[in-house]
Amino acid sequence: MEHLASGSCLCGAVRFRLSGTFESFFLCHCSRCRKDTGSAHAANLFSSGASINWLAGEDKVKTFTLPHTRHAKSFCTDCGSALPTVQMEGRLLVVPAGSLDSEPTLAPTAHICCADRARWTDGMDAAPKFDGLPR
Repeated sequence: MEHLASGSCLCGAVRFRLSGTFESFFLCHCSRCRKDTGSAHAANLFSSGASINWLAGEDKVKTFTLPHTRHAKSFCTDCGSALPTVQMEGRLLVVPAGSLDSEPTLAPTAHICCADRARWTDGMDAAPKFDGLPR
């Protein structure tokens, strides 16, 4: 992703604009990412050079860092949506792919921490697929 991208939380209270290049897009299956997303994996873009400009609601962004780890998550205090976070003393921008208002231009580069994956995800491709809610 080398151009401007925008994003927001679910309730719209927080809005942001990104500029720069993202080096990787990881789908992380570790237990920590599963816990903080409530899903099978986290989907995050990583950049050592991109920047974020908060357009609205920066005061509603809270960051939780799991003690004694590098695991951090930022979220909207109104709706709980995952939001970008700056980590490693400002050297790394981590952006949840789902927080973007459009599709990322970078395809996922890797599934990581697969040894720690939820076993219920094995064979998920065989589950029926619906374009909307099942009837």
